[in-house]
Amino acid sequence: MPAPPWKQNLVGIDPVIRSWLASGYVRPCLAADREIAATPGRYRPIPENLTPGLTQALKARGIDRLYDHQARALEAALGKRHVVVATPTASGKSLCFHLPVLDTLAKEHEGSAIYLYPTKALSRDQEAGIHTLIKDAGLSIPAIVYDGDTPGDARRAARERSPIVMTNPDMLHAGILPHHAHWARTFQRLRFVILDELHTYRGVFGSHVSHVLQRLRRVAAFHGSAPTFLCATATIQNPREHAARLLDLPPESIEVVDESGAPRGKRRFFLYNPPVVNAELGIRASTIKSAVRLAADLVRAKVPTIVFGQSRNSVEIMLKYLREETRDLVKAEDAIMAYRGGYLPETRRRVERGLREGDIRCVVATNALELGIDIGELDAVVCAGYPGSIAETWQRFGRAGRRGGTSVAVLVASSSPLDQYLAKSPEYLFEGSVEQARIDPQNTEILIQHLKCAAFELPFLNGEPYGATGPEDTTEALRFLSDHGVVHESSDRFHWATDAYPANHVSLRSVGWDNFVIIDKAIGKTLAELDWRAAPTMLHEQAIYQHDGEQYQVEKLDYENHKAFVTKVVPDYFTTALTNRKVTVIDETARSPLGRAITAWGEVSVIEKVVGYKKIKFHTHENTGYGDVRLPDIQMHTTSFWLTVPARLLDETALGRAAAIDGLRGIGRALETVATLALMCDPRDIGQTLGDGGEDGELPPSGGHAPQPGYDPTVFLFDNVPGGVGLAERIYEQSAELVARARALIRGCSCEAGCPLCVGATEAALGGTRRRAALALIERLMHDA
Repeated sequence: MPAPPWKQNLVGIDPVIRSWLASGYVRPCLAADREIAATPGRYRPIPENLTPGLTQALKARGIDRLYDHQARALEAALGKRHVVVATPTASGKSLCFHLPVLDTLAKEHEGSAIYLYPTKALSRDQEAGIHTLIKDAGLSIPAIVYDGDTPGDARRAARERSPIVMTNPDMLHAGILPHHAHWARTFQRLRFVILDELHTYRGVFGSHVSHVLQRLRRVAAFHGSAPTFLCATATIQNPREHAARLLDLPPESIEVVDESGAPRGKRRFFLYNPPVVNAELGIRASTIKSAVRLAADLVRAKVPTIVFGQSRNSVEIMLKYLREETRDLVKAEDAIMAYRGGYLPETRRRVERGLREGDIRCVVATNALELGIDIGELDAVVCAGYPGSIAETWQRFGRAGRRGGTSVAVLVASSSPLDQYLAKSPEYLFEGSVEQARIDPQNTEILIQHLKCAAFELPFLNGEPYGATGPEDTTEALRFLSDHGVVHESSDRFHWATDAYPANHVSLRSVGWDNFVIIDKAIGKTLAELDWRAAPTMLHEQAIYQHDGEQYQVEKLDYENHKAFVTKVVPDYFTTALTNRKVTVIDETARSPLGRAITAWGEVSVIEKVVGYKKIKFHTHENTGYGDVRLPDIQMHTTSFWLTVPARLLDETALGRAAAIDGLRGIGRALETVATLALMCDPRDIGQTLGDGGEDGELPPSGGHAPQPGYDPTVFLFDNVPGGVGLAERIYEQSAELVARARALIRGCSCEAGCPLCVGATEAALGGTRRRAALALIERLMHDA
């Protein structure tokens, strides 16, 4: 028997692909194999009236003509039209805004521009690129990054003499707009605002940023300027609508450039579905181990590769496995590295530099590397699990193929319902529409927060509108603030009336607390940082925290001071947190009957609690033990859809109440799957749990015990972001269709007991009845619908 492909010594992409297609280990598991032929570029001449230095700088780089989309964007921007460039990764989008900005500033001598990037890391990465272009063009135009790491002298220079300021929405919100008087020079001359990675401004974060941009326009107008907005985005379904809503501009005022003129090399895409290891339960071989095997094959063939994991933990596990798998050929610690949130900036910069210079052969990363950080040229992408959206998948795939030669991308499916749906219907990925980016600027909580910030920056006139909020509603909201002593109404104006600094109390990313610092007890050194929401699941005491392929045990979690103290260990296991959710209805907005059930939506409180952890053995992934955890609850106020089932219906399945409850859990899983597909949203945006529709909202019992009397069995599908972004209302509006789709999904599945594709695995104590119970319940529910 020939050696499996990941044990062969091949060189280059084509031999690897041939070995996969000839392999009995790989070929039977390929659910899809697509090839997109190379496409030539479409070009237009560099405009003759472009600043000569810029033309010379381009030609020095071997660019004697522009891609068609670059030329179109340049023409629109110089014509003072707002622009959204929505072309694929690595299509040269940066020049679409660098050229009009630098050309305008070089000719006017009095203009300024603000570049906004979603993260500090991206603004720092892009700083070098614009500095090089300015230097090569022989221009004297300073460009300074202004963020929390900028030293005092550079901050003064940015305010007083830099025509280009590169920053992020958080710094604009809290560090620039409240002090706009010190930035009068910038705002008086503001010609352009650049929004890179527009697709990241979605959900609650995007809703907050829309208000920051409205406040920017208000401050700019006060100083006498009306900037042109130049935006760049990965492919989304609604670039014009999203930009218009984010910027509060008429859609017709925005020009969309979405046909790329950049050439592309031949691209090969595979969807790999790991082999079934338990046919009864529909369980497949490990996604992580399958991805590592395929990635190891590429690493051995000296193909520059990026492997995407779904979580920090999965990235660290794959890093460990991949180094072990290739140790005989590669000095793994140098050639294979990880990149994820939580690593310190100097660690991330070292990895970025290693990738650009070709010293690192493979990087294992979270979505932190989806954004446009320059990491050089990669030829292969392996995704361990579906990222959650078509747009995000293609964003990851686009990380390969920047040389113009052949590239390969592999999506390794997990056992989750969405992944298995893709494996059965790959056309959804390859032919379906990408998702929309959605925000809700009119979210009352967010609106009031930013109205306070705007009043601090400039007084409001009585009857003045605020963004999409009309004059009457704005005045009503300001009078509400006046009643609470926040603003003072005087002479037809509303003035800020307190000593408080409102921007300091508004977090754009819904993270109200500081990160947790992870400290190595042995040396007293900070290893990494972790956001507060992930800390309970990853930093509880006795957790195994994984960092750069090594394991540390959490000895102490100082929750009050946000510090975790860890000790390096060499365990044969990693840990996974166990959590419980409780949803309590706060206010019901609307309700309607659906068959024998009741559907509704409204405001809810979601409490998540870490109650324990499992020890999972490396490689075999067997469960080797449990531990208890005692930590504070994490609470979120959001919106939810819910489906309440009459308790008497549980007794009609003839399977017993405990089995019927388990079947209802299965219906919740199926509804979550079909809702995610129907709404074309990221599955992480929807949370799902089974609870009690009564006043206490207590979780139902599981593991074979029947619920207590008075329990109102209720499936909740909630917006998994504070405040909500409108998903719950849309689920409610489509509830009849979604329940019908869930019934069809459960009916059509070929499993017996329940599997990841339909209702999930059954409770062990219930003997494999989940699918049968779910089908019986949903048939009875829909009998009169």
